[in-house]
Parts: sequence; structure tokens; C-alpha cells
Amino acid sequence: MISTPQTEQALLTRAQHIAGLNFAELAAELHLPIPADLKRHKGWVGMLIETALGAKAGSKAEQDFAHLGIELKTIPINAQGFPLETTFVSLAPLANNTGVNWDSSHVKYKLTKVLWIPIEGERHIPLGERRIGAPILWQPTPAQEHQLRQDWEELMDYIVLGKVEQITAKIGKVMQLRPKGANSKALTKGIGKQGQSIQTLPLGFYLRKEFTAQILQHFERGLHNI
Repeated sequence: MISTPQTEQALLTRAQHIAGLNFAELAAELHLPIPADLKRHKGWVGMLIETALGAKAGSKAEQDFAHLGIELKTIPINAQGFPLETTFVSLAPLANNTGVNWDSSHVKYKLTKVLWIPIEGERHIPLGERRIGAPILWQPTPAQEHQLRQDWEELMDYIVLGKVEQITAKIGKVMQLRPKGANSKALTKGIGKQGQSIQTLPLGFYLRKEFTAQILQHFERGLHNI
């Protein structure tokens, strides 16, 4: 059992230790089996990295390293270092959201400080051979937080005003709202046009690839300096 790092530096040191390893090497170190593919094991890579770094939050609503104020995010990238998918941040509060503002929002809480772990994500690379990149410890700049706040407030206006069904993935410059659920039958409570309670799809806040690409490029990290 890997112990939880007690300081930011200890966490960074551990993340730097696994940089350069491929999934097979890290899984062997942790005595974990590797699935044949990720079709039925979508969360396996995240679980592998969480285990290696001693994260304890799991699927809880708190940060992965709440005692350090740090969230952990793996980010699959291509050979050019560009993210291959959007990054899930948190579920959107579709009901009981009176008085929720940016400063008290779950999105701001989750993005206060993030440890990004870039990973090779191209499908032609066998799962066990995909490598882990150098870690990036990131905090939003004032400009980035302003962008995030603007998108959050615009998207939350749709929710609060009962326009949840008008939300599309095109709204938001750096962050978007998309359905987040195992299937279209997983419904949750929301607010309708007349303020009535309705059943709707759970929605999640996701960071756009262009936004996370800027973070990676700013640090000039990824898989090139392993």
C-alpha cells in the first residue's frame, strides 16, 4: 500500500519518479494486472496513477490530495503533445443551486491547484507500452481564472433560468457542459422553463482541449523531456 504524500514536494518527487515509465513497468511495480484494452476499463489508467502517487479521494467529491489542496489529472496526449480529449472537472449542480457562486463552486475548488500527468494516449500504441510524462503542477493565472469564471457563470445562468435543454457543447470558450452518465437512462433532477422540477441528463463541466494544450505548452512539458 502506497502511503499518501504529506507535502507538495513529496508528491512532486513521487510523480517525477514514475515519469518515463510505461504502464506495464508501473503496473509491475505496483503488482497490478493490465487489462487487454480500455473499452471495459475506462478508469484503469487514472487508477494506476492514483495508486502510484498515493491518492485517496477515489470517486469522492473532494480533491485527490485534499490535505495539500491538489487535484490529480491524467491527460492523454498525442506525439505532438496535444491533448486527445477534454478533461472532466466536476458534475454541474442542476438543482438546489440557489446562492452558488464562482468562489464557492466545485469547479473553482477542483481547479485551485492541479497536478497534471501527461500520458501517451494514441490507440496504436499497445496499452502496456504507453509512457508517462513529466508532471506539471499548475495553478490558474488571473487571466485563466477569469476565462473559467466567465464560462462557469454563463453556463450556470442556463441552468438556473431553466434553459438546461438549450445547453450545447459549443457554449463556453475554455469550458463546456456535456452529458455525464453511463447512458441516456441515468437521469437527474433539474429546473424547467417554468421553474418546475424536471428529469434531465446529468451534466459535467469539461475543460476544452485548447485550454489544456495551453497549460502543457506553457510548461513545455509532456513526453519530450523524459
